[in-house]
Amino acid sequence: MRARLGLVLGPPLLWLVVVYLGSIAVLLVSSFWTVDSFTGAVVPAFTLENYATLFTDPLYGTVALRTLLVSLGVTLIDAVVAFPMALYIAKVAKPSRRALYLVAVTTPLWASYLVKAYAWRILVEPGGPIAVATGGYTPGFGLPATIMTLAYLWLPYMIIPVYAGFDRVPDSLFEASYDLGASTWRTIRTVAFPLVFPAIVAGSIFTFALSFGDYIAVGIVGGKTQLLANLIYGQLVTANNQPLAAALSVIPLVAVVLYLLAVRRTGALENV
Repeated sequence: MRARLGLVLGPPLLWLVVVYLGSIAVLLVSSFWTVDSFTGAVVPAFTLENYATLFTDPLYGTVALRTLLVSLGVTLIDAVVAFPMALYIAKVAKPSRRALYLVAVTTPLWASYLVKAYAWRILVEPGGPIAVATGGYTPGFGLPATIMTLAYLWLPYMIIPVYAGFDRVPDSLFEASYDLGASTWRTIRTVAFPLVFPAIVAGSIFTFALSFGDYIAVGIVGGKTQLLANLIYGQLVTANNQPLAAALSVIPLVAVVLYLLAVRRTGALENV
């Protein structure tokens, strides 16, 4: 029995340790290296210069804070949009149509990331469909367009967990709330939301982490807006400074770990 279990779990665990955790270890180690200013070659010598740069240069702190706020904003928008949609699919729509609605929710995931990002670029550009529909107003390229695009891209990752949370809530609880005289809003606020909150937290992990590490969407619709992943990409590809890019990469890694720890302290994931 143990031999079979080892054969089944061995390759995935080996992949996790060697490839995933190993790459993170290499990233952390290389963040303490430096670059030869003359040749541009990476010098594997221990130094805290990269981290000193992160703490002393206000640019990195500003961009890191902006990235954090964007990730939280995208998560909040997706939660607000996903909650009524998931509620309708799970509790209001006819059972025969639920599968159709779920397919519609997941259909955007079948399309290419770049296709969806460039579609939003067309939507928000001056003279685009949004400007035509609103009589000339458009968010243009910048931070609002970035938040809108990211919220659209990661919305299915919020809807599906919230739908699963609603699907597990017995209909009898809603009926009992109505029988006791509660209004629809009070039923949603006092009955549905507390029971579905763990599912919202589970979905937020995806939206937060994916938004924090995204650099493509902001490059397409963000205009001059810079997020942390863009700085990492610039240091790695443009400036050819791999150690500094590795040090910058530690910030989203730490942010996601802290977010997971905060989520765990709420106890919400224990009921997912």
